[in-house]
Amino acid sequence: MTRILRWSSSFSLRKDGLWPGLQIANAAFLLAAWLWLPAVAQGATAPARASQSQFSIRWISNAVSGGWTLYVLGVETKTLAEMRAAAWAPEQWQRLIAVHVEQGNALGNVGMPAMLGTYRVHEDAIQFEPQFPLAPGLRYVTTFFPSRLPGAGGEALISTTFELPRRATNATTIVAQIYPTAGLLPENLLKFYAHFSAPMSRGHIYDYIHLRDEAGKDVQLPFLEIDEELWNPEMTRLTLFIDPGRIKRGVKPLEDIGPALEQGKEFSLVIDRAWHDASGLPLKAGFKKKFRVGPPDRAEVDAAAWQIQPPQSGSRGALAVAFPEPMDHALAQRVIRVADQSGRAIEGSCTLENEERRWVFTPALPWRAGPHTLLVQKTIEDLAGNNIGKSFEVDLFERVERQFTNTTVKLPFEVK
Repeated sequence: MTRILRWSSSFSLRKDGLWPGLQIANAAFLLAAWLWLPAVAQGATAPARASQSQFSIRWISNAVSGGWTLYVLGVETKTLAEMRAAAWAPEQWQRLIAVHVEQGNALGNVGMPAMLGTYRVHEDAIQFEPQFPLAPGLRYVTTFFPSRLPGAGGEALISTTFELPRRATNATTIVAQIYPTAGLLPENLLKFYAHFSAPMSRGHIYDYIHLRDEAGKDVQLPFLEIDEELWNPEMTRLTLFIDPGRIKRGVKPLEDIGPALEQGKEFSLVIDRAWHDASGLPLKAGFKKKFRVGPPDRAEVDAAAWQIQPPQSGSRGALAVAFPEPMDHALAQRVIRVADQSGRAIEGSCTLENEERRWVFTPALPWRAGPHTLLVQKTIEDLAGNNIGKSFEVDLFERVERQFTNTTVKLPFEVK
């Protein structure tokens, strides 16, 4: 019978770097492993409690990047060379070494996908670098199957746990803003943006986000729940898509369940205080955005209806563009540019005001008199996902008679 070894260790960072009461032999083993990695950035480490196994699992801190990397030591050099030559696929790696966030109960861990990251074979170890930073306060379970090494036998399973300490004691992170900010939103609203005052933690976000009707009842499965959560690189802005199946006419979820939002009714987007930030602490307070639902918007964006309010030459006054309807907050900041009469882009910063109905651009240098151009990519969206020249539903219900060869609309204006 194959022997199964479960190596469970709770890690914590201590000034001495070692667990109290470690036997001299085990301490010597860990010291040797540490000396084996002189090139790894010096920083706090969380050594695993030693066992009779030939293998060692270690998380090492990188002082330059601030991230953590997993090392599996003790694999034979011949085996490592064979794995390096085989160029394993990610699925093969995850069957050998998998990292999960501990859910607090056995059932919660069943079926959880393994953490994404990059696997590498070094001369003396296997390395795993997570795609996303480890979050303080969470417990990470590493499961290693030595029996799945090429030509291996012996231990079938080794499991360890690792936890970063919390970096603070007082909750300070808040929900800074929810976009769109308007109090009246279309029935076929495409997405929300949640902005936070500090980086947030990743994973199980839909446990903390609720769409509720006017009776306080949760709308069932309103969001497009995907494993790759849509965060900005700073982990301070989350994009929440309403499930398109609950928006587009003629598709089964809309016919069977109905729309997530219903015209004439009131709803609330609720974010729970229990959601942890990147420091492992809950939010300082929960958040609720109340809004009323208006009729659906299925008309394409008409840039010709925008009103451009030019600035004065010689000043750094703002250029303003008024929209007939609210526009997508993130896209409007990214896909609208200003060019001078030579076609050169003008450097500056932009904001959105008046519930995203007004785009305001402030140049880095004073304006020069003469013709200018507002350059707008056609991928800009209103709140329902309609673009310039194309409705969100056009691919399902209409035939596009005209083809656009340019991806940018040019709107001229004069600076006097």
